[in-house]
Amino acid sequence: MKKGSAAFDAYIAKAPEFARPILEKVRRLMHQACPDIEEVMKWGHPHFDYRGPVAGMAAFKQHAAFGFWKAQLISDSEGHLSKAGSTMSRDKLTDVSQLPPDKVLLQLIRQAVDLNARGVKTPKSNKPTKKPLEPPDFFLAALRKNKKAQANFKSMSPSHQREYIEWLIDAKQEATQQKRLATAVEWIAEGKPRNWKYMK
Repeated sequence: MKKGSAAFDAYIAKAPEFARPILEKVRRLMHQACPDIEEVMKWGHPHFDYRGPVAGMAAFKQHAAFGFWKAQLISDSEGHLSKAGSTMSRDKLTDVSQLPPDKVLLQLIRQAVDLNARGVKTPKSNKPTKKPLEPPDFFLAALRKNKKAQANFKSMSPSHQREYIEWLIDAKQEATQQKRLATAVEWIAEGKPRNWKYMK
């Protein structure tokens, strides 16, 4: 493996036992399909780059995930992408047998690499822009008591603000809401976005 990464080795070694064969197979086939593929860690998970992102994989407690960055542009007449992972978050793999056969996966990887080699871009989504959410009064009151948190929240991007607001208003019980509120104010005061744990 010409461009193997020690960080990948460590990640796979720490993965749950069921996930290791999945991660190892994907890694092996990535390098077989494209000897110049590079291994990089992004958001705490292994990713494969060749002139830009090609694919990523991850291991969790109960499942593993694998997906191509430009899955919607890859020709998949046999419908294997739903199994291989059209997105990182959608498909849950619990056994290496759930991956497509080697021959098929190699062909899909080569397509993904070729898209990057040709500079093909993913079409921009036409999703309507979400309207800003109004912070609930209890949240604004808590922020007023912590000037640093209040200032940091105001300087956050609209998407990061929305993540905190949705997290708070989605709490089903009062106790959960109060716990989340305390955590939110603490994190915001430290300048952390809601999903900071998942960012590099």
